[in-house]
Amino acid sequence: MSEILSPAMIGAAVVGGYLLGSIPFGVIATRLGGAGDVRSIGSGNIGATNVLRTGRRDLALITLLGDGGKGALAVLFAWLATRDGSAEQQAVLTALAAGAAFLGHLFPVWLRFKGGKGVATFFGTMLAAAWPVGLAAAATWLAVAFLFRLSSLAALVAVALSPAIVLLLGRPHAIALLALFMGLLVFIRHADNIRRLLKGEEPRIGSSRKAAEGAEG
Repeated sequence: MSEILSPAMIGAAVVGGYLLGSIPFGVIATRLGGAGDVRSIGSGNIGATNVLRTGRRDLALITLLGDGGKGALAVLFAWLATRDGSAEQQAVLTALAAGAAFLGHLFPVWLRFKGGKGVATFFGTMLAAAWPVGLAAAATWLAVAFLFRLSSLAALVAVALSPAIVLLLGRPHAIALLALFMGLLVFIRHADNIRRLLKGEEPRIGSSRKAAEGAEG
């Protein structure tokens, strides 16, 4: 690599990406919106799905956009930092910054490393890093969700296919590795959901709030 990707730049991208990803939009939105602490509601998750259980769709939307947007911002900052470099250099720094932001969302330093499951941040990151891949992943989510009415299954299928989609569309290998890295972590964070899916106990989209809370818990 050339001097564009200096150790200082890589370090700044990783640290900055992690701190950006650590911003807990769900916690901030519910507290400022007067809905309490989302961690004491429903499943206790800080993501938009659990925020929606407060009955505040506006706060859930803010959380969704914030969690997706911070991944996109990490990609933007990496792109700006390497705008004079090669496509490979941009892809490498993008993968490092975005991967760090994703880790920040899952393990935020401000919340004692207890964060979300990463689906919104995954989509925001992929839409910014390789928008055709992000759109394909979103279309996959919609198709699976429509057919099976299982949000977790839709997310798992979408993230599982994303690395292959990156390669099929001829995007850099660094972006494929980013998609693979995030996808593996999404699967790990959805371990309970996977167990329920295998048992046929995962609540479907539109099921009662009580069932959904118990299932996500």
